[in-house]
Amino acid sequence: MSFLRKIFYSIPGLPWLYHFSWSFLGAAVYGFPSKDIFVIGITGTKGKTTVIELLNHILEVAGEKTAVLSSIKVKVGNKEDKNKTETTMPGRFFIQRFLSQAVKADCRYAIIEVTSEGISANRHRFIKWDVVGLINLAPEHIEAHGSFEKYKEAKLKLFKIAKKLCFINKNDKYAEEFERVAQGRVVWFRKSELKSKLMGEFNRYNVGMAEAITKELGVSEKNIVKAVLEFSGIPGRMELVQKEPFAVIVDYAHTPDSLRAVYESLATKYKKIICVLGSAGGGRDKWKRVEMGKIAAEYGDEIILTNEDSYNEEPEDIIEEIAQGCPKAQKIVDREEAIKTAINLAQPGDVVIITGKGSENSIHIKGGKTIDWSDKETVLKNL
Repeated sequence: MSFLRKIFYSIPGLPWLYHFSWSFLGAAVYGFPSKDIFVIGITGTKGKTTVIELLNHILEVAGEKTAVLSSIKVKVGNKEDKNKTETTMPGRFFIQRFLSQAVKADCRYAIIEVTSEGISANRHRFIKWDVVGLINLAPEHIEAHGSFEKYKEAKLKLFKIAKKLCFINKNDKYAEEFERVAQGRVVWFRKSELKSKLMGEFNRYNVGMAEAITKELGVSEKNIVKAVLEFSGIPGRMELVQKEPFAVIVDYAHTPDSLRAVYESLATKYKKIICVLGSAGGGRDKWKRVEMGKIAAEYGDEIILTNEDSYNEEPEDIIEEIAQGCPKAQKIVDREEAIKTAINLAQPGDVVIITGKGSENSIHIKGGKTIDWSDKETVLKNL
């Protein structure tokens, strides 16, 4: 089967046509539902899910009925379930069916998390995008796309087909490239000055995007301020599991940029930073392993390297690669033992920061197997 797959993807234009055809068929079967609902697409390297959850909360506070498709949930009106597909932008007819259900439920807005891999598979096609937004851009999924330029080009494609409103982070390194290709009216946003419960400077940009979009949609400042102040974040994103006597935080950070942003947000607030981290296997972004080790060494007072999602690689091999960037780190393959060790090292005023998994509920290992898992529950068990 893998041999046939290689042949299929080696024929120029065939994969594109295949995915394009499925996208058209899905839209046709469900009657091109996006024409009957206001569709918002959020893309970027990090922060998409947080922006989407905050957007949804602001709109609900304003009395609007919404639908959400993100990496963590599928929500239509009052009905909500986890995204069990393990794909942020599921293929075949999933997105069109979701939009059709949202229309039937009389939702006014549908908010969709848009990924580079979804765009490469033409899953963004045959959707009327009323708003698209770029939160930020940094290297990720390099192996999947072949290069950072191709990854960036995938993101740019969304702005090339969106005809109405294009929200772009004014402070992002690649902002002007997105402005140049944008087909809709460009609206710039910066970090928000609103009071928020969210930790980290990077979250001010997440709030800034949600604030800018909802203002443009006519939501009152009173409702925006109220909703932002109420919003406490989402599980596994800078989630404070324990505050005293030492803090324990779980976060999804799995790229060099996001890891640095997390560590920077903690650097001046705690006596010592105790880091627990790993990196995904299966050939995923091997380039970032040493870099993440270097970042941990720059900020961490104690570093423990552990398994994350090793897939078809040996976790020990992945850990050794990360350790090239932080030679003094402890190496504990068992993730629970690593977390337990970090907790035992912590003293009052310190912070234990566990990154990579966030709210994910499984660990992927060899043979296509998964192990039930929760960083948060493991922390609570060992406190």
